Amino acid sequence: MTTCLVTGGAGFIGCAISHELVKNFDKVIAVDNLHPQVHKKRERPENLAREVVLHFGDVTEPNMWQELLADIQPDTIIHLAAETGTGQSLTEGSRHASVNVVGTTQMLDALARYEIRPQRFVLSSSRAVYGEGAWANAEGMNIYPGQRSSAMLESGTWDFPGLRAQPFSADTTHPAPTSIYGATKLVQEHILNAWALSFGSSVNIVRLQNVFGPGQSLTNPYTGIVSLFARLAKSGKSIPVYEDGAMLRDFVFIDDVARAIVSAALTERTGVLADIGTGASLSIADIARITADIYNAPAPHITGQYRNGDVRHAACRIHLAAQQLGWTPAVTAEEGIRRLCTWIDNLNEIATA
Repeated sequence: MTTCLVTGGAGFIGCAISHELVKNFDKVIAVDNLHPQVHKKRERPENLAREVVLHFGDVTEPNMWQELLADIQPDTIIHLAAETGTGQSLTEGSRHASVNVVGTTQMLDALARYEIRPQRFVLSSSRAVYGEGAWANAEGMNIYPGQRSSAMLESGTWDFPGLRAQPFSADTTHPAPTSIYGATKLVQEHILNAWALSFGSSVNIVRLQNVFGPGQSLTNPYTGIVSLFARLAKSGKSIPVYEDGAMLRDFVFIDDVARAIVSAALTERTGVLADIGTGASLSIADIARITADIYNAPAPHITGQYRNGDVRHAACRIHLAAQQLGWTPAVTAEEGIRRLCTWIDNLNEIATA
């Protein structure tokens, strides 16, 4: 019997990977606290594969782990459980640290108590571990300018003067988080690697860019900018765009992300560390324009507002995912936006039927 445990397994990504997991493991258990910020109703999601056993519980609670691990011995653990609000983490840092850091250590402590040694962990990490990443100067040398200060943002100095942002790459870009969320995701990586080396497990890590698509929460104000834009445009409103609209992001479709995570769980390769994105980036203004055009909504407008902790640009190279997982994305950001909008439209039709 092969058993896969998925923490945060009833969330957006957990549901997306569930259908492939049940084909490849004899038993799949999802543990999730169904947090109201993500789940409108505290009930089993409809798109979670029916064969998955859903265990309601909080990863930060030792008693939950004691109850869960008394009955199962997972061969593979896919660790998705996390608080994910980048800006929110600056004012709710204890909550993010509790779930992301302590939730991870509680899991590992419980595994040690029960003398369970999973063959593999798969961690869904984040592009937030890089912070602003590397920027090239006029001579083409990469430097790390650090976090944009409040003075820069207040004055509308959006970019680092004289520098050009470079795509992130796990083999060359030094992690330097600019948010508490990003810091906790990097800590997760270190904690899992340290434990696994000591106890003989392996760890595969995928650093996700901006994940979006059908199935994501439409009520969570801290994630899902594309779904927010879609709902505004659908209602005939002009989409507000922060800063000058030129911030770059790599929006990667949920189906592609699910394939990458499942590949990281099933591959014979160990020590995977790869970036998961499209390998291309669009400006936030472009995303807003594409979405507005789908609904024939008014043109987006630039607000000049900003969020502390947001990085200016985020893009990645995906060669490591191709080399280590045989993975490449199949859906462009533009096509993904159209699919998301269609899904939202169908939801509204069902709700009004």
